[in-house]
Amino acid sequence: MKILIATKNPGKIEGAKRAFLNYFDDITIEGIPVSSDVGEEPVNDELYNGSNNRVENLKKYAKDNNIEADYYIAVESGITNQLGKWLIINIATIEDKYGKKSIGSSSGFPVPDKYVDEIISTDLGKLMDKIFNEEDLRSKQGGVSLLTKGVISRYDLTEQAFVMALTQFINGDIW
Repeated sequence: MKILIATKNPGKIEGAKRAFLNYFDDITIEGIPVSSDVGEEPVNDELYNGSNNRVENLKKYAKDNNIEADYYIAVESGITNQLGKWLIINIATIEDKYGKKSIGSSSGFPVPDKYVDEIISTDLGKLMDKIFNEEDLRSKQGGVSLLTKGVISRYDLTEQAFVMALTQFINGDIW
């Protein structure tokens, strides 16, 4: 099974791989960076829009370059207050080669109010690198790994979002 993912970020690719390996044995995942057509740090509806846009842009890239795949996938991490408090969450979009599409989300973690404006004006990755005196956490285990003392990583959040999106594909006609 060939899967195209709309990123070259190793953390997102690993999370997607983990999710698909829960249900499928023989997979290959190829990362292709495409635009989300939303801001650097997606806010609220931009999370879904960015993930969906990446899948659409990935399909266009694949078509233009004669690349076939079984699944086209993307995940967008960002900040939302749509539940009343600021949280960081991941939204995954999966579309199969027949045009069936599904979305899923990860669990979220709270953001202290003192960091919200800085996250929105730059991005979470830059803030996490600064807080933890690290470099490029977003491509590795992510700042969430440091916040949870190693219990949950960026890979885990990405995997969760893709597993939730896969529920529509792995349950046949019941869902």
